[in-house]
Amino acid sequence: MFNKHSVEIEWAGRPLKFETGRVARQADGSVLVQYGETAVLATATAAKEPKPGLDFFPLTVNYQEKTFAAGKIPGGFFKREGRPAEKETLTSRLIDRPIRPLFAKGFKNETQVIATVLSHDMENDPDVVAMIAASAALTISGIPFLGPIAAARVGYIGGNYVLNPTLDEMGESQLDLIVAGTTEAVLMVESEAKELAEDVMLGAVMFGQQHFQPVIDAIIKLAERAAKDPWDVKLEEAIDELGSRVRSEAEGGLRDAYMIAAKQDRRDAVAAVKNHIKLALVPEDDDGQVAAKVSSAFKAAEKDIVRSNILKTHKRIDGRDLSTVRQIECEVGILPRTHGSALFTRGETQALVVTTLGTGEDEQYVDALEGTYKETFMLHYNFPPFSVGEVGRIGSPGRREIGHGKLAWRAIHPVLPEREAFPYTVRVVSEITESNGSSSMATVCGSSLAMMDAGIPLKRPVAGIAMGLIKDGDDFAVLSDILGDEDHLGDMDFKVAGTSEGVTSLQMDIKITGITEQIMKVALDQARDGRIHILSEMNKALNTARPELGEYAPRIETIQIPVDKIREVIGSGGSVIREIVAESGAKIDISDDGTVKIASANAESIRAAITRIKSITSEPEVGEIYQGKVVKVMEFGAFVNFFGPKDGLVHISQLGEGRPKAVTDVVKEGDMVWVKLLGFDERGKVRLSMKVVDQATGKELERAEAS
Repeated sequence: MFNKHSVEIEWAGRPLKFETGRVARQADGSVLVQYGETAVLATATAAKEPKPGLDFFPLTVNYQEKTFAAGKIPGGFFKREGRPAEKETLTSRLIDRPIRPLFAKGFKNETQVIATVLSHDMENDPDVVAMIAASAALTISGIPFLGPIAAARVGYIGGNYVLNPTLDEMGESQLDLIVAGTTEAVLMVESEAKELAEDVMLGAVMFGQQHFQPVIDAIIKLAERAAKDPWDVKLEEAIDELGSRVRSEAEGGLRDAYMIAAKQDRRDAVAAVKNHIKLALVPEDDDGQVAAKVSSAFKAAEKDIVRSNILKTHKRIDGRDLSTVRQIECEVGILPRTHGSALFTRGETQALVVTTLGTGEDEQYVDALEGTYKETFMLHYNFPPFSVGEVGRIGSPGRREIGHGKLAWRAIHPVLPEREAFPYTVRVVSEITESNGSSSMATVCGSSLAMMDAGIPLKRPVAGIAMGLIKDGDDFAVLSDILGDEDHLGDMDFKVAGTSEGVTSLQMDIKITGITEQIMKVALDQARDGRIHILSEMNKALNTARPELGEYAPRIETIQIPVDKIREVIGSGGSVIREIVAESGAKIDISDDGTVKIASANAESIRAAITRIKSITSEPEVGEIYQGKVVKVMEFGAFVNFFGPKDGLVHISQLGEGRPKAVTDVVKEGDMVWVKLLGFDERGKVRLSMKVVDQATGKELERAEAS
């Protein structure tokens, strides 16, 4: 019944097995890949005819994690998987980025790749397995895909590179880098690093490429046994007659347009040239086919003109040379009620970044296959349409926004203070207010400034820069701080973030083959120079964290209580802790190890909560003064709750007013009073006296002093 084929290799000390022909046989390509006991099914399917009128390749990649893979049932009311989690979105992008450039030029058939996690062994992360499985499914599908690719994770532990470290080993690693590529070239890099040198980062990229070659060989071996016949598809010719006419008609106008430095003016000029070409070359009765071809030819002409001009003159669209960074303006503390804020402007790219400090109640609970954990640092990136002068939909964040936010998160995360030293939950929001090239790196710079403005003691400021590449044969130019047009028309998008000491994040997307190690080294070295320059500009506004938190930020103090006293602080059904919160106005978070975090913007609230908690968890000492609450009034005295669950009697003779006619003349039920522990009677009952206390010092006063 099944025409099953399989290939198995040993990779980084664990078996890697490819299987096809048994599952999902109606997809164009279907491969089940198992690494250790982590298994991912990848399918590749494409429409049989191109979608008319498209001037882009309609590729969709979906990565999905099934909770049954980890032996779990989903949470929530419906008990089934819902909208994609952040990791699913990010992994979908990881798969998409290296495979997209490898489809045959001119292939416009709608194509979908789906990677489904079926089993997770809690050792091998399924993201790399999914990338490999997607490549294998495309390679055997017959779809015009010029692969295969492979991918690997690289760690850096004890000064040595580690191939595909396990989830446990990643806790010791200074580097989390994923690299993907072909036999000849690297196509994609995504990483987070703990301030590593550029040569260490480059070495990790080359180490990964070298060690995923056996995976490519295994995919080729599987394809030799099980690949379907290549599709007979009609692809666009390199330059046809229509393309030549578009080029000749548009060249003069495009060259003039790309001499305009201002983005909006340049965009309008290019649009005018394009409209002129369409009016001249697209017939009125066109069904969309000619218009799509004209649009594609116009894009090709744009690309060729901009690239050739940069290579010949070493001058950029806006007049800069290859390594100059645009003018930078940094401002901090620009919003009066926020905890920290910054406005970072670089040329025509601008990010308004705001930092908010919270408590343990604000931590994000993440329900992952590996288990539920709490995230205390969040960074969110928003890209409203007005930032590029357009009208568009406002809604939940898209894949691009999630990906850019995570890139900035990775850049900042390695320099965060230790949790014990700074026990706050931190949320950073970057609102892109203008965009013309690398708003994600503007987010990194703005986030660093806004966090320091909020008083977060980062180890060092962080800056980021986007690099580009134009390559034609052996001639190439590396561009620092690329514009949006240079990103779209170039061969490489290369983002590097870090401190003065080293790299914290590296992201690379390469659209062509033939990018050598030497070219990547030139780009990294040039990026370091640019990063240092940007840091120097940022330092003019703020070069270290403010010594105090903002006026409206919560203060958090941490105390330790005995574990066996946690129950007493919480009380039956949470009654005691709710009462402390209500009376003090502070937020209280208690960990299982007895760590108690008390938070409030008011220092008095924190002191009141700490006093109450300590009164519950400490043992009372004879002669000490405590604050308590009158819980019951009798003819002979008042009972005061002064030490958590402990009550004591203040006899009528100890109320401090001589011997009043009635106890209610001095105190009433619910009053907060200061009492002194006199001792215990023969039955162990607590004896108290009521005292007057200086609120500032806590010292007992004589009645005469009090009056």
